[in-house]
Parts: sequence; C-alpha cells; structure tokens
Amino acid sequence: MVSELPPMRRLTELRLPINHTDTELKAAIAAGFGVPEAAILSWHVHRRAWDARKKSQIILVYTIDAALAAETGKGEPTPDMGYKFPATTTHRLEKRPIIIGTGPCGILAALILAEAGFCPLILERGKVVRERTKDTWGLWRRGELNPTSNVQFGEGGAGTFSDGKLYSQIKDTRFLSRKVLEEFVQAGAPEEILYIAKPHIGTFRLVSMVESIREKVTSLGGEYRFGCRVDDFDIQNGQINAVILDNGERIETNHVILAIGHSARDTFFRLHERGVFMEAKPFSVGFRIEHPQGMIDKYRFGAFAGHPILGAADYKLVHHAKNGRSVYSFCMCPGGTVVAATSEPERVVTNGMSQYSRAERNANAGIVVGITPDDYPGHVLAGVEFQRRWESAAFVAGGGGYKAPGQLVGDFITGQPSKALGEVLPSYKPGVHLTDLAPTLPDYAIVAIREALPAFGKQINGFDRPDAMLTGVETRTSSPVRITRGKDFCSLNVKGLYPAGEGAGYAGGILSAGVDGIKVAEAVSKSLIGQG
Repeated sequence: MVSELPPMRRLTELRLPINHTDTELKAAIAAGFGVPEAAILSWHVHRRAWDARKKSQIILVYTIDAALAAETGKGEPTPDMGYKFPATTTHRLEKRPIIIGTGPCGILAALILAEAGFCPLILERGKVVRERTKDTWGLWRRGELNPTSNVQFGEGGAGTFSDGKLYSQIKDTRFLSRKVLEEFVQAGAPEEILYIAKPHIGTFRLVSMVESIREKVTSLGGEYRFGCRVDDFDIQNGQINAVILDNGERIETNHVILAIGHSARDTFFRLHERGVFMEAKPFSVGFRIEHPQGMIDKYRFGAFAGHPILGAADYKLVHHAKNGRSVYSFCMCPGGTVVAATSEPERVVTNGMSQYSRAERNANAGIVVGITPDDYPGHVLAGVEFQRRWESAAFVAGGGGYKAPGQLVGDFITGQPSKALGEVLPSYKPGVHLTDLAPTLPDYAIVAIREALPAFGKQINGFDRPDAMLTGVETRTSSPVRITRGKDFCSLNVKGLYPAGEGAGYAGGILSAGVDGIKVAEAVSKSLIGQG
C-alpha cells in the first residue's frame, strides 16, 4: 500500500547563481525550508525567474513546491490551483450557446462550455488554422490578401501570428491562468510554460495546439463552423434571440459570446446599428522598430548573453514626451520578424512575430503613442476610421502591393527620407519601400516618437543607432471600442450577449484573453443552469 505524501509547502524567493548545479539547488531548498535533504520527499519548480540588474552576477529566483517528511515553520501551504467548474449539465440544450470567434478567448470559452456539458456552437468567419496559414503566407510572399483569412481572421485569432507570449499582469486570485497554461500543455505546448517567468510558444507550435484543442472541444459535443461570418443579430426587447450568417441562415440562441477580436470592424458597426451599448476607448499607434538581437542581448545580459536559460532578451521602454504624449514599446518580439497584419484591401498594418526558438537575427517591437477618444471625437466608432486613415496612408507611402513604408531611425529623427539601408535589414514581407514616414501618422505622434528614440538610446546603448529600421504602421494595438458589460459579464443593454476578450476591450494578449474566455463561459454556464 502506497502512503499519501504530506501536503505541499511553498518556498518563495530562493535565489541562486545562474550556473548553479542541481545538487546546489536541492541543498538550497532544504536550507530554505530548514529541514535535512532527506526530508524532501518530492519537489518541483513552480516558478523560475531571473534578476539581471547586475549583468556580472545574474541570479535565478525560484518558487518551489515540496512535500516534506519533517515539520517546519518555514514556507507556506501550497494553494489549490485546480480548476473547478461553477456549473455543469448532462442535458442537451434546445438552443445551444454560440461563440463568435476562435481566438484565445473563443477557444477557452468553447472548451469550458464543452467540458461543462453545454455543447457550444463556434462560428468563425475565417478558415481552419492550416488553411489560414497558407493564406497568410500568400500575403507575405506574393502580396495577395484574403480579407477573411489572414493574420487577424481565422482559427487561432491574431495571437497565432505573434510571439506567443503567455504572461500577463491581470489579477488572478482563482488561478485561471494556470487552467489556460495546463490546457496548452495538454495540447502540445512545452511544460516549461508552467514555471518560467515569461513563457512563450511561437507560431508553429500554436498551430498544432489550436488543432488539438479543437479536437477536444468537438469530442465533448462542441461544433465548429468555419467560413461563417455573423452578419446580423436579432435583438428584441433587450434580448438576443438569434444570429444571422452572411448566407442568410438564422440560428436561434439566447446566449452569444462575442469573442470577435479587435479587427472585426464590420461586426462593431452592425452591433452599433442594433443598439448594443459600446463606448470609444484609448489605443495606440506607431511603428515597428528593428535592431540586431545580439545588441539587445548584450545590453540585458552582458557576458551571459546567449545563455540557454536566458534565451533572447527583451526590453520595455516608456518616455513621456514634451507634447504630453506617452511613447512606449509594445509587443516586443525577441529574435522575430515584422509581419504584414492587414485585414482590409489597400491598407498596410504591421505586427511582430517570433517562433519558439526566437532565433531570427533581429529584435523588433512596436514604438507606439497613446491615443484617446479626444483625438477622434464624434461617433463612437470614429476610432476605426482613425485607424483606417493611417493604414491607407501607409499603403500609399509603401508604393502599393502591401509593401510597408520604412525609414532608418537616423533619417526619421532628422526628417530626411531614407534612400539606402544600413546593416539592419528589414524583415517585413512582402517588402519595405524606403521613404519618409512622417505622412503615415499624426504630427503629434511623429514629434513624440522623434523625441523618444534618443531618450531610449540613453537607456539602451544603440537603440537610436542611425541604421535601426522603422516600419509603418502599427495601429491594431488594441480594440478602439469597449462593448461594455456588467458584473454578470452580459452586455449592459442586451440580455444574453456576452462581450469578451480583446475585441470587446477586456483583454490584451493570449493569456488574458484566454482567462476572460473562461470567466465569460462560466457566466453563460450559470445562466443556462438558471434557465433549466
């Protein structure tokens, strides 16, 4: 008979040199708990971060969970992080809940509803992830845009073509982030995402993971329908009654999760026409900047640059400009590429992407300026038109064919059009047209970024190097609207309509979108049980 292990205890802030041995780690764990090594029955790393404030002495910082055979007053009981469903059913519903969108938010909402027995119907305007990937490469390689299958639309959402970052600063007292990460590991993500401080996956791995989660949802009774754009909503007396597809099909339902993403502009306008309450919200616009990844590694890690535990280095920068604008780095992609991310004809949008290896020659990040509704007053959806204006300007400045306008940092700061590349070669496909970026953003944004780049150069030596590459424009940093909801996660004025994720203004990134999908699915589950 095997005896059960005692409850786990947690030890935090265990600090060791980066090149420590496993023997030294176990000895430090025993010392931290104040017990002999023989008393450690089992242990695992809950979290591993690093402290690189002293480049000459980088320290690894651990949180350890262990089962101990000896009593100790050190450490704390390990919290129960297991996910618990708030409501489940075995009854087949006549009107199934519908999820619109298959980004991280929609995928996790579908999984929770399916695991709870509610057999959701998931509608996606784009294609399955592998077909979508082919269409996306069609834009990157040949300049051929498919408006319904691209970086923004299709299975996996915009996060599929990104760095695959899996960390967030959201408050998470229920450990819902853990549920997201555990599902990703079951779907094929490396187990290290459960404990490293800044986990990421990368596009290639995300593709197979998305497919695996879809298979799990369908095995539990969920149904996916691709190539199905929701064109309208039947809302009567403040209640959602049905969705209408672009082919005219009507699907009856009283529960709709809007996980539509930040680029579903036609859906925003339709919802507004139907009287769904929404409000304009801030977002940011700017450019992508590229530097040699080795330069960033040396700045962050010094002699430890290239260490396998540290990987490719990132950065985070903020500058408050004299004209009152905040300029900051956004969606930094170590060892990645700048990608074409438009979803509308004759508009240019950039984003950043990395593979799991983060092995490309350049680091890239958005250098963006905060925008508020005061910058686009009037209609609640004026922010969409604001984005479109500068995306169209970028298309013109790029010379057509979805080439992006580009300019060297030195030329941008002095206001001179670029004519030749330096050592930093742009990674954007289908190509970069050297020009003057000033006409592609508002004057106040150009002024603020010109001021910020030399200031960033004082923080990271070489950040404002003259041959660093700027590529325009980055406009899809977040949704320009918030489809406002109440404490029950339901629309303020339409019962049964659940705005969720980035498109509704309630998330920013893969992990936070997934967590929001769980929360909204739980609200739908409780409502469905209440009706039953």
